[in-house]
Amino acid sequence: MPKTFPPSNYGISAQPALEKYFIQTGFYDLLPLALQLAEEQGFNQDEIFEAICKVNNKFGQYPPTKNRTAWFETVFQEKLKEARGDILAFQAARKFRQCN
Repeated sequence: MPKTFPPSNYGISAQPALEKYFIQTGFYDLLPLALQLAEEQGFNQDEIFEAICKVNNKFGQYPPTKNRTAWFETVFQEKLKEARGDILAFQAARKFRQCN
C-alpha cells in the first residue's frame, strides 16, 4: 500500500514530490518551517518547488556560517517572492505569445 502524507497544520500538504525536493536538496528537516512560511504568506506548491531549487543554488554559492535555520528562513522567504515573480512572468509571456 502506498504511503500517504497527511496535510500539514497549514493548508499545504507535504506530498511525496515536495518531500523528495527537500530531501534531495538537504533541507528535509526544514520542511515544516517552509510549509509554515509559505502558508502564512499565501504561496502555492509550485512556488515552493521553485523556491527550494533557488535556495539550493544559493546554498551552493553562500552556505550559512552560523545559524542554518535562520539562514534558510531568510533565504526561503526571499526566494518564494522571486519564484512567484518568475512564474507570473512566464505565464504572462506565454499568454502574450498565444495572442500574437
